[in-house]
Amino acid sequence: MTSPHSHGEALLDIDGVDLCAETFGDPADPAIVLVAGAAASMLWWDAELCGRIASRGRFVVRYDHRDTGRSTCYPPGRPPYSYTDLALDVLGIQDALGIERAHLVCQSMFGGIGLVLGVDHPDRVASLTFVSTSTGADDLPPPSDDLAMPDEPESSSDVVAVVAYVVAGARAYAGGSPFFDEVAVRALVARDVARARSYASTLVNHYAVDYIGPERGGFGDIAVPTLVVHGDRDPLFPPAHGEALRDAVPGAELLVLKGAGHDLPRGVWDDFVGALVRHTGGS
Repeated sequence: MTSPHSHGEALLDIDGVDLCAETFGDPADPAIVLVAGAAASMLWWDAELCGRIASRGRFVVRYDHRDTGRSTCYPPGRPPYSYTDLALDVLGIQDALGIERAHLVCQSMFGGIGLVLGVDHPDRVASLTFVSTSTGADDLPPPSDDLAMPDEPESSSDVVAVVAYVVAGARAYAGGSPFFDEVAVRALVARDVARARSYASTLVNHYAVDYIGPERGGFGDIAVPTLVVHGDRDPLFPPAHGEALRDAVPGAELLVLKGAGHDLPRGVWDDFVGALVRHTGGS
C-alpha cells in the first residue's frame, strides 16, 4: 500500500535503461532523492517514511536501482554497467522529473554515489546526506565480531529460502537494535522478492561492479552542505566510520541514531526526519 502522498510508480526511460521511480509530495518543494544501498530496491525506503518527509515540505523521490525491483535487470553476475553509470542514473532521474538540483540521501555502499555526484556534478546537488556509510579508510574498525551473516541460499529460485536469507541478513545488520521488527521486515522482503524482475540479479550484481570514485577529488572536495547519519549499533561500519566521514567532509555534521544498526528502523524516524528537514532547509 502506498502513502497518501505518493503519486504512484512510473517507469522512466533513462538512455535506454528502465528505471522505476515513485514520488511523494509537491513537485514545487525542494527535492530529496533517496538512494538505497546495494541490492536494495526503493521499497527499503519505507513509503510511510517518504510520506513523513513529504509532509514536512519536501518533494521526495525513491527509485529502483538497476538490477532491483522493476528497473532493468541483467544476467546474474554479469552487470554491463559501471559504478559511474549507477551515479549518472540519479541525474537521469532528476532530468526526467525536471529537478535541476536535488538533496541526495545515499545509504551504505552507495554513499559512493553521493560522493561521485557531489564532487563531479556539484551543480546538480543541493546537499548530501550519507547514511550508514564510510570513507573506506584502512585504519577504521572492521565489522563487529557479532556480525554473523547467514549462508547464501542454494538456489535463488527457492523463494522461501531467499526470503529467509534476506531477513536473516537484515537481522544481523540491525546489530541487536531494539527497534528491529522481524514481522515487518519479512513482509517487506516478501514484497521485494515478488516485485523484482530478477531477484537472482539483485542478490549479486551490485557487488560485481568495481567501485570508481570521483574524477575531481574525494571527500575533502565536497563543497555542498553534508550531513552524516550513523547508528550507534552499526555492526558493519562501527560508529568510528561515521565520525571519520564527518571529519573528512569540510563542515559536515554528524547525527548519531541511538539504538539503530546499519538500517533506519521506525524507532529513529522522528530524529532522522527532523534532522533531514533542517539540513535541506535551503534550496
